[in-house]
Amino acid sequence: MVINPHLPLVYHHDYSFDFDVAHRFVMSKFADLYQNLLHSGHIQQNLFTPERATLACLEAVHCPQYLHDLTHNLLDAKAQRRIGLPWSAELMARTFTEAQGTLHTAQLALKHGVACHLAGGTHHAHSDFGSGYCMVNDLAYTATALIEQKLATNVLIFDLDVHQGDGTAAILQHNPYVFTCSIHCEKNFPFRKISSDCDIGLPIGLQDRQYIEIVASTLTSLIRDLNPSIVLYDAGVDIWQHDSLGKLDISWQGIEQRDRTVLTLCQQFGVPVATVIGGGYDKDHARLAERHSIVIKQAAII
Repeated sequence: MVINPHLPLVYHHDYSFDFDVAHRFVMSKFADLYQNLLHSGHIQQNLFTPERATLACLEAVHCPQYLHDLTHNLLDAKAQRRIGLPWSAELMARTFTEAQGTLHTAQLALKHGVACHLAGGTHHAHSDFGSGYCMVNDLAYTATALIEQKLATNVLIFDLDVHQGDGTAAILQHNPYVFTCSIHCEKNFPFRKISSDCDIGLPIGLQDRQYIEIVASTLTSLIRDLNPSIVLYDAGVDIWQHDSLGKLDISWQGIEQRDRTVLTLCQQFGVPVATVIGGGYDKDHARLAERHSIVIKQAAII
């Protein structure tokens, strides 16, 4: 196995900070993922550090009042509970940097064919509220920015997180240049779904073979029909059979095969692909980081 030492990786040390280790959201997983890739030799001279997205730029997909209240800790208690994370200046720094990180990853993918973000996939953030640990929607922001900057004529968001990308669908539902596809566990969060351009709700307990067939056939059809300028791939690992919030029965090898399938299909069709890590929940933090590393390690060998 030969590792591509030039695979662009995007990461910022602000992604992890001092945080409650008992919280279901593992804030340390970004630093753990960085260390995992460093020790495995995947990080060499190929690491890129993003800047922080400005509020003015984020207003392309988010309500100015929401961004103001979020930034200044003015959201009411109900809105804060819906997000599920305690407010802090460090959380704001990572949130706005992460959004820019996904855009930076996509820009690199357009140049190199593939690039990977060691974060991203905050697909539950809506234009005027946050939800499910997501405050700013990096996928919607990135797709919109690529179109506005004339770096892409059309974008395919291929979301394979176990949870439906409701915020992404809501923000982009009237954008004719971005196609949203979400393949997720139907009877799982969010319980009020927002229609994507293509939604495939999977039954609880679905296993590897059927899952990979659905992923491969769906992506193949979409690329043929849309001929996208780029694919933004949310490689959520909460599809794993033992993920605490998953409800599917996908093995570790199934995740590897899924990521390899998506990346290979994009390569075969000549479509650039930018990956984000999406969701993953596990009390074993090292194991979670290893699971998140799968898509990056697959990208390094295709």
